Amino acid sequence: MAGAIASRMSFSSLKRKQPKTFTVRIVTMDAEMEFNCEMKWKGKDLFDLVCRTLGLRETWFFGLQYTIKDTVAWLKMDKKVLDHDVSKEEPVTFHFLAKFYPENAEEELVQEITQHLFFLQVKKQILDEKIYCPPEASVLLASYAVQAKYGDYDPSVHKRGFLAQEELLPKRVINLYQMTPEMWEERITAWYAEHRGRARDEAEMEYLKIAQDLEMYGVNYFAIRNKKGTELLLGVDALGLHIYDPENRLTPKISFPWNEIRNISYSDKEFTIKPLDKKIDVFKFNSSKLRVNKLILQLCIGNHDLFMRRRKADSLEVQQMKAQAREEKARKQMERQRLAREKQMREEAERTRDELERRLLQMKEEATMANEALMRSEETADLLAEKAQITEEEAKLLAQKAAEAEQEMQRIKATAIRTEEEKRLMEQKVLEAEVLALKMAEESERRAKEADQLKQDLQEAREAERRAKQKLLEISTKPTYPPMNPIPASLPPDIPSFNLIGDSLSFDFKDTDMKRLSMEIEKEKVEYMEKSKHLQEQLNELKTEIEALKLKERETALDILHSENADRGGTNSKHNTIKKPQAQGRRPICI
Repeated sequence: MAGAIASRMSFSSLKRKQPKTFTVRIVTMDAEMEFNCEMKWKGKDLFDLVCRTLGLRETWFFGLQYTIKDTVAWLKMDKKVLDHDVSKEEPVTFHFLAKFYPENAEEELVQEITQHLFFLQVKKQILDEKIYCPPEASVLLASYAVQAKYGDYDPSVHKRGFLAQEELLPKRVINLYQMTPEMWEERITAWYAEHRGRARDEAEMEYLKIAQDLEMYGVNYFAIRNKKGTELLLGVDALGLHIYDPENRLTPKISFPWNEIRNISYSDKEFTIKPLDKKIDVFKFNSSKLRVNKLILQLCIGNHDLFMRRRKADSLEVQQMKAQAREEKARKQMERQRLAREKQMREEAERTRDELERRLLQMKEEATMANEALMRSEETADLLAEKAQITEEEAKLLAQKAAEAEQEMQRIKATAIRTEEEKRLMEQKVLEAEVLALKMAEESERRAKEADQLKQDLQEAREAERRAKQKLLEISTKPTYPPMNPIPASLPPDIPSFNLIGDSLSFDFKDTDMKRLSMEIEKEKVEYMEKSKHLQEQLNELKTEIEALKLKERETALDILHSENADRGGTNSKHNTIKKPQAQGRRPICI
């Protein structure tokens, strides 16, 4: 009895100790995950759990997003998850997305998982037309997306129509031109074929390097009013704050780089931007919703912190990640080179095999032809032998007839009538008999010669038959394959193998290796600049090519603005503007 009571007490105490939990669904750009969270968890606890699950270390770019009454909000790290204005219906859903964007993706995004998540998010924003992208650049970006998904172009595998089910271009671009899906696929594939040799991470990084130069890349837009009540748009991004006309999200009316802002203050619903240059007027604005004001303030603080962080020496963690990334890149490069060598050797072995098979087939055809010639020779020899026998018999018969004619002539001479007339007639018959005997003798001689000739032809046919048999014997005994180099026993017998130097596969990265890698990276940068010039020429060619198929009446306001900017030469690379803040003072601002 006492034992049962103690057991119930132990069970009840255990039950009380178990924390209450709730279910959370996390939606990333390519997966969904569910977690059981404790009621007391703060936003940082959930965020860290998601990052650990993804293997993500560059956490400062990302956040957990949710929606409140059509307004976007981000989970606060120091506040309990359930204290946010989120749905209490389980599972509670959050979207794991990039909250802040880098100034230069290639320099700042270190981990491959970080690059991949940014690639998926930016690609979706371009396809959803949240980022404006010119038609010719859309085709180029699509070709890199195809390279990232399918690998190197192979005409035997990637046949016409293989992109029919893929969403690669914004609907605005497709509707703007009188072009069929096949025509778009042809142009995408032409560029896709030029990306041979790029791994998935390299193709995704090329995509981001092109996308980051688009005017709307990484900009968060908010509807605001200035102190005069004029409706405007505020853009917040990695470089600073920008004020836009509501009808033109491409070109800001005025910009405030982070290092040129002395102070940003927020009071009630009004923001005040005080430039570092006191000659520039203070800019004040407000928005209609308190939640929007809080979001603007979060983005300003976060982007400014990252702006200052980029201009300082990398932390130990970032240095470690970059060193690991360099080593991983070098290892992957060596692995790709090894695979490329093996692929080349395999292709050479396959070509050798195909050549040997072709030669074997040719020899088989020659043997078949020789066998057929032998059969024809045998048939000809048999026919000639039969004809020679018939001719010989005919010659014997003619000789017999000639002898009979000679006997008849002798008989006629012996029995000739003595009278003159009988004598004359007899002489005439004798003469005719002599002529006939002469003809018979000539015919007999001709037949004999013909029989001799047939015998000679028969001998030649039998000689030809003998030579054909000898040639057939030579072909059948000739070796089918040339001697090959011995194949190492360590590899499968059905795959051609070649000796590799084991030292080349070592991944012991010495200082000299890293120096060589650094020199190669510098060389790649120079080559990239040359490729960029070539790429711009290709973009211009494609733009000229498809311009004739454009439907002017379907142009959107952003298409028209982009064309006007291009005509004025106002489409300078957004990426180049990164250099401007670095050249100025680094005085921190107070937000």
